[in-house]
Amino acid sequence: MRILITNDDGINAPGLEIIKAIAEEIAGPDGEVWTVAPAFEQSGVGHCISYTHPTMIAKLSDRRYAAEGSPADCVIAGLYDVMADNRPDLVLSGVNRGNNSAENTLYSGTIGAAMEAALQGIPAIALSQFYGPDNRDTENPFEAAAVHGAKVVRSILSSDLPEREDYRLFYNVNFPPVVASDVKGVKVVAQGFRHDVKFSAEPHHSPSGRKFLWIKGGPQHMPTAEGTDAWANVDGYISVTPMRADLTAHDLLSTLKSHVES
Repeated sequence: MRILITNDDGINAPGLEIIKAIAEEIAGPDGEVWTVAPAFEQSGVGHCISYTHPTMIAKLSDRRYAAEGSPADCVIAGLYDVMADNRPDLVLSGVNRGNNSAENTLYSGTIGAAMEAALQGIPAIALSQFYGPDNRDTENPFEAAAVHGAKVVRSILSSDLPEREDYRLFYNVNFPPVVASDVKGVKVVAQGFRHDVKFSAEPHHSPSGRKFLWIKGGPQHMPTAEGTDAWANVDGYISVTPMRADLTAHDLLSTLKSHVES
């Protein structure tokens, strides 16, 4: 198996080494793992692509490249340049430093990379490590992902779910904020929503008097509804959420038609 890995924390992020080890285990001794990751941190860029300016790419070593662009750019670079002659069988994105559960999913460059791979017709899984008081100050905060990651990826790949020809599936995996031995198991859940948790802006002034805004996130351990991702993570479970890039509110199409098309 040929696997392309990327992330949004950047080419030197420790989580990239974790996902490389996971990918090497999945690929096996006869497989290949290729890296195309952002040259600099790209957290929070979502599914952004560098449409209006070129992206510089540099080969750092065998099968390891850095691109001055977003995670989605890195996937495109991998498919159309680095691995153009023999495309990957799988794209793994992460392991992100911090959770991409609930509304974080919508902002995440880690998710954006997996989404782009799915739009390109390549199976893709995004992996993120929830941080909390039980793991963030340990020797390896990514331990839960490192120990359980390959098994979860294998189980997803073996599920063989039916695919569509348009918006293909990709998967969002979040590891709980605990050490590996305290992981309770895996739950397949929906994307959650943290009520009263929103991004905000905090103004600051530089010594020269210029005004700057720092974007701030909300508390991450707020519970989401039962059966959703952050609810499972906070309770010690790995969450797996199947996703598609189709943003249509299908449940409201017929209702809206009755008002708009009449």
